[in-house]
Amino acid sequence: MPANLFKKGEHFSPQTEFKKGETRREKRVYWNKDWLENEYITLQKSAEEITNEQGCKIKNIYYFLHKNNIPTRTMKEVRKIKHWGLMGESNGMYNKSGEKNPNWKGGITAERQIFYESKEWKDVLKIIWPRDKYRCQRCFMKYNGKIPFHIHHISSFKNKELRCNPNNLLLLCKKCHNWVHSKKNIEGIFLKNIEVILLDKFEFQRNHVYQGDVCDVLPLFPDNSVSCIVISSPY
Repeated sequence: MPANLFKKGEHFSPQTEFKKGETRREKRVYWNKDWLENEYITLQKSAEEITNEQGCKIKNIYYFLHKNNIPTRTMKEVRKIKHWGLMGESNGMYNKSGEKNPNWKGGITAERQIFYESKEWKDVLKIIWPRDKYRCQRCFMKYNGKIPFHIHHISSFKNKELRCNPNNLLLLCKKCHNWVHSKKNIEGIFLKNIEVILLDKFEFQRNHVYQGDVCDVLPLFPDNSVSCIVISSPY
């Protein structure tokens, strides 16, 4: 093709060439700023709702929101307008677990997951946190939201009778909880199968109470023969 066939500024096929703003694709309504602003701002529809109505991808909606300088909502604004359903006992699904739940599939959910989602477990958490003063019971670090804290079972989770017994539970930071279950915990501190934690209350007081520590010896069994030792910082 000769180099000088096409020259800048010359139009050889003005009838068929694309004009400014034209595209070979079919125009979509959400390209229009006024329409999108009305749907998203005035009608308060979510990007997901507009996506479902228009049969496109959600990134298409966000692209034109940003292109047209339409401010997207913060999570705080989303929570104000989103319908979250009824809360507590007013919700028809309240406390319906297992066969009572319409989504029941014969018990395929892991036992731990079911337990940690139960009302019984959530209620006991409300006891453990304030009782342990929101501090790790090994290093005494106070919870600040930066480092995860765990509830540790002194007697293994396998012991169903003690799973929700507050005397069998301790608040530990993630680092200390990992240490308790590691090989570094040679003495088995905070573990039932080693008699450092679960022993006669007088034996513990004689051998393990250090100056400045506050010790609460809580009975695990009715006869008080075996106790759960809870050490907390006096500060």
